[in-house]
Parts: sequence; C-alpha cells; structure tokens
Amino acid sequence: MQIKGIGMPRSRYLERGAVELSREARKRLAWFDYYESRGRKVALTCRHFGISRQTFYRWQRRYDPQDLRTLEDRSHRPLHRRQPTWSWEQAEQVRRLREQYPRWGKDKLVVLLRRQGWPVSVSMVGRILTSLGQRGVLKEPQVFRVKRRRGTAHRPWALRKPKDYAVEKPGDLVQLDTMDLRPAPGVVLKQFTARDTISRWDVIEVHGRATSTAAKLFLDTLQGRLPFPLRALQVDGGGEFAAVFEQACQQRGIKLFVLPPRSPKLNGRVERANRTHTEEFYEVTPFSLPLAQLNRELLAWERIYNTVRPHQALGYLTPLEFLAQSSSQRKDLLCH
Repeated sequence: MQIKGIGMPRSRYLERGAVELSREARKRLAWFDYYESRGRKVALTCRHFGISRQTFYRWQRRYDPQDLRTLEDRSHRPLHRRQPTWSWEQAEQVRRLREQYPRWGKDKLVVLLRRQGWPVSVSMVGRILTSLGQRGVLKEPQVFRVKRRRGTAHRPWALRKPKDYAVEKPGDLVQLDTMDLRPAPGVVLKQFTARDTISRWDVIEVHGRATSTAAKLFLDTLQGRLPFPLRALQVDGGGEFAAVFEQACQQRGIKLFVLPPRSPKLNGRVERANRTHTEEFYEVTPFSLPLAQLNRELLAWERIYNTVRPHQALGYLTPLEFLAQSSSQRKDLLCH
C-alpha cells in the first residue's frame, strides 16, 4: 500500500494490513517513519517537520505500530453531557410562544412565560430553543421579503427642533416616518409609522399613497390611538409632511420639527420601529392586500406590540406597563 503525500515515506507497518488513514494520521505516521530512519533522533525529527517536542512525545505515547488507527484524532465529546433540566410542558410552552411570535428572542419570551407563571430563566429558554431547532420541532415561518425605501427632499421652509427643547414625558416628541411596502409585483403601499421617543408607543397605518392628505388622515389616527396628549412631531423632509399635513398640525397646536436633509439617524427611533414591524409582522405574517383588512390586521399587531411585547429599552416592560409605572411614580411625587 502506498502513502501519498509530500515528504511522507512508505511505512513498513502498512504492509501488515490495508488500513485507510486520514490525511492528518498519514502526516503523523511520516513523523515516526522519519524518526526510525534517522536513528530515533527526536530533535532532528521535530525540526524537519516543524513540530514541538511536546506534540511528538504526546503522539508517541499514543502510537501503536500494530494499530495505525491510534494516529487518528480522537473525539473531544465529553463523556458526561448535561441533561435537560426542563420539563416537556415547559418546552411545549416555549415552542408555542416562539411560533406565535417568531422574531422574539429568549429575553422577551422569558418575560411572557413568567407572566403565565412558568419559573424559567433566560438561559433555560435559550437552551430550549436550541434543542427545539436541533430536533426540527420548531416551525420557522415563511419569510415575506418587503422592500423599504424612503426619499428626502430639500425643504427650505422647514423648522428645526430647538436645541433647548426638552423631551421629558410621553408625547413631548413623537417621530413620524413612511415606509414603502412591496408585497407583490406592481403593488406599492405606504405605511405611516409613529413612535413616541419616551414610552416607545407605536401607531401604524397603511395608505395607498404617501400624500399630505394621507398624512393628515394618519394624524387623526395617531391622536385617536395615543394614550397621552401629542405635543410635538418630528418628521423628515418628505413632501407628504407638508401642505395639508402641516396646516393640520398648526391648527391643532402640535409643534412640527423637520430634520435636515440626509439625516435619518436623527429619526432613529422610528427607523428602528420600521425595521421591527417589517421583521416581526410583514416577514412572518401572511397579511391581506385590501387596505381595510390589512389595517385591521395591523391594528391587532399594534396592540400586541404596545401591550404584550417586552421592550429591552424599557427594562422588558411593555409600553403600556411603562406608562402605568411612570404615572404611578408621578402620583407618588405629587403626594410627597
């Protein structure tokens, strides 16, 4: 039997039986062939192959000329593996919640589980999710890719937010943005998204076009769904936030701050909201195309987002829980 490889001499031990060796084992066999042919000089062998003496002696202790398989790598799998510490009921509850909210990770799921009386840790939920994925039990949703696009235009008349404007309580500043939805070829819809920068309360609604009239209609929706007064809006330079929309803001006494061109990072909260709604609703939910039905489905998702979904930025409270906690703290301050 011939050994193939660079600098690997024929081993006399291979003639005792046909043995299939891996490439790494053949390299190690070459070490000992060279070692035997050079008068068993360890230093010379190590220099020739560029290995340490520690490595050579370790494999020499393992090497059996009668069994060349001793030169193969051994499994590093531990003898004693950690056994699952969760029950079948806990795993089933995690699976059910993950399939209901497929984009929520272990940190959010553990909050929901504890609300339902399941005493689990974040690490346990993570291990359960890993186990479910490895076993193929967890059904991942079909992803619906939705393209997002937002343009900006120069608005010389736009008002900038004063540097000394204080944002201290919910409603002091709500960021507003539009997002393109392309659920099917030739179909382009416009989603209006609003996020309160303090409570992370979101309001979303889809229209056929992003016009100032549509923006005014969304302003009506926004004021109707916010659980606190709306004092100021922050928008980009899109034309949909001019004309009729701006007039409506002025008539209602709502401050309107317009961002400088090419500065979406200043509207980062609502930009992140667009990503969240895309990943956690549009990409995992087979939504309807008629606007009326789609907006009803969005309203149901909006309620989940504001009252069920834990938010890391709020210490894993929901926006509703955050508002209730903030209101309670303000009452305590007034009492004192």
